Amino acid sequence: MIPKTPFQYQLWIDGNEVPSVSGKKFERKSPAHGTVVGEYALADGADVDVAVRAAREAFDKGAWPHTSGAERMKVLLKARDFILQQKEQLALIETLESGKPISQARDEVDWTADLWQYAASLCRNIHGDTYNTLGDSMFGLVVREPIGVVGMVTPWNFPLLIVSQKLPFALAAGCTCVVKPSELTSGTTLRLGKILADAGLPDGAVNIVSGFGNPAGARLSSHPEVDMMSFTGSTNVGKGVISAARENVKKVELELGGKNPQIIFADADLPAAADAAVFGICFNQGECCNSGSRLIVQRPVVEEFVNKLIDLVRQVPVGDPLDEKNKIGAIASEAQYAKILGHIEEGQKAGARLRLGGKSLPILSGQFIEPTIFDSVSADMAIARQEIFGPVLSVLAFDTAEEAIEIANDTDYGLSASIWTRDFDTALLTSRRIRAGTIWVNTFLEGYPELPFGGFKESGLGREVGRFAIEEFTELKTIQFHLGKKTSWWARAHENLP
Repeated sequence: MIPKTPFQYQLWIDGNEVPSVSGKKFERKSPAHGTVVGEYALADGADVDVAVRAAREAFDKGAWPHTSGAERMKVLLKARDFILQQKEQLALIETLESGKPISQARDEVDWTADLWQYAASLCRNIHGDTYNTLGDSMFGLVVREPIGVVGMVTPWNFPLLIVSQKLPFALAAGCTCVVKPSELTSGTTLRLGKILADAGLPDGAVNIVSGFGNPAGARLSSHPEVDMMSFTGSTNVGKGVISAARENVKKVELELGGKNPQIIFADADLPAAADAAVFGICFNQGECCNSGSRLIVQRPVVEEFVNKLIDLVRQVPVGDPLDEKNKIGAIASEAQYAKILGHIEEGQKAGARLRLGGKSLPILSGQFIEPTIFDSVSADMAIARQEIFGPVLSVLAFDTAEEAIEIANDTDYGLSASIWTRDFDTALLTSRRIRAGTIWVNTFLEGYPELPFGGFKESGLGREVGRFAIEEFTELKTIQFHLGKKTSWWARAHENLP
């Protein structure tokens, strides 16, 4: 149900809800319903400075970096419990702000809670190394320490989930953080501030500012007191984060775009592959960096497979995301809506064959687009190369595995890919040659907290989730101990002189 009055949010800084320095606010309208659903404090550079100062103080003088792994674990586990307790309201906020179906928003809260639980398990497993082979007089230690203050900028497509691929892992390492969520979907992230305080996190360890990329996100990226930036969003903006980070040579972790292929060999389980292809393009309205937006199908089964896809997609209900039966909701913003329709128009002009969809849908007062399928697509077309971030599928044909691999790798991205075949050799050989961070075989778009996530090429830097994720938020330090009597270098240099 749409609330009668919009949800109200303040900034979360140093353990308190506070207005912006300027006192200004901004609104968010539901992309499905056209009504105002949230009102937020508008942060600018001054607010970011205050938030960074709180995080800096909490790291340099506060308790969190020195808290034992066991105590950090208890806080993260309590946060997980509180997230689940607030599941219905968090899911409602996500649906109202993003336009995604309510059932998917509930799933997202469950996945989020699982990430906090897994990150909690890592709190007691940070370790370094020892070196006892440096000679009798030397002993070496290598330790991991928290990197410091981490700035995080997160996107609008999975707001609660994506901040939870970063924040609990940084906290597990002992870092303090400043988070700037997307201005389109700030609500659930701002709610995390109070959840973490109730879970026992010290004041200042997490600070959350709502506002626009310019100036708030830009100031955070270039801030001299921020030791690391973790960003999820478009590749172009990610390049801007890298540029801004040079101000103090801060570490950068990026999860960026994708143009992810699903390769369908003729011997595949075609009904299962078709279901995965529909899921891959309809899930979250296609607004997903892992969206399976390129379908690379072996030529003997192309026509059969596309016809099967069309039949399935026609059965996927599109409409009010608050209606439990709908699987596709509204496009998140007017800009994204226009961008998707522009790509559809470009695809037709380029000569791709429109087999299904291609139009906007007059539903409620929102921004809805039909799931769209193109075939007869060539690898040089924009719809086969550029990230559309909408429910638009491009179908390309191939003859040999070598050709499929070449097409799959022929983009600037390398986030994920899927391979469908009954032949073990084909699956493994193809998996090893595709340059992407995640390869699924006979499945698609499944994820687990234990498995790292990130991309090759322009899809990003570093990895999130999994046991390696916590290492992203640490620095290695070498400590050397001299044992026994120390001889001066002058004495050593002259000990053999007459």
